[in-house]
Amino acid sequence: MVCTGNICRSPMAEAILRSKLAGTDLDGRVVVDSAGTHDYHVGDDADARARQILAEGGYKISHRARRFDPAWLGERDLVIAMDSGHMRALQSLATRHRNSDAEIVAFRDFDPLGPGDVPDPYYEPLDAYRLVRTMVERSMPALLDHLRQLDGTRSC
Repeated sequence: MVCTGNICRSPMAEAILRSKLAGTDLDGRVVVDSAGTHDYHVGDDADARARQILAEGGYKISHRARRFDPAWLGERDLVIAMDSGHMRALQSLATRHRNSDAEIVAFRDFDPLGPGDVPDPYYEPLDAYRLVRTMVERSMPALLDHLRQLDGTRSC
């Protein structure tokens, strides 16, 4: 999961996906992590509002922000961009580094309400974080199906 500073959207998506994987056929087969396209918050915990909204939903999070390392494109099967700016940054990295086996997709491609950006809640009121959680939660069934398809094409 990739967003800008790795303190709001991507750690929320990481925590929710980890929770949804628990107890499924993919539990222990999928490694979930997150990072940011920028180094603004490296080493920081997830934003307090993100942690609050996750806790309201019953999700646990243990997080330290980090910047996306281009080498990961050769180590990951799937890299998910939270918005179109992140998608462009990741595609640019993949073009420059040419070591990408990773599939790079937009998070909202899994959203049954359609594609678009997961909005950045950082400068917004608390309800913006609730909206992000709602978008992420409703996208989980399609994302889990996609992970099952990927898992079926990989030798483990």
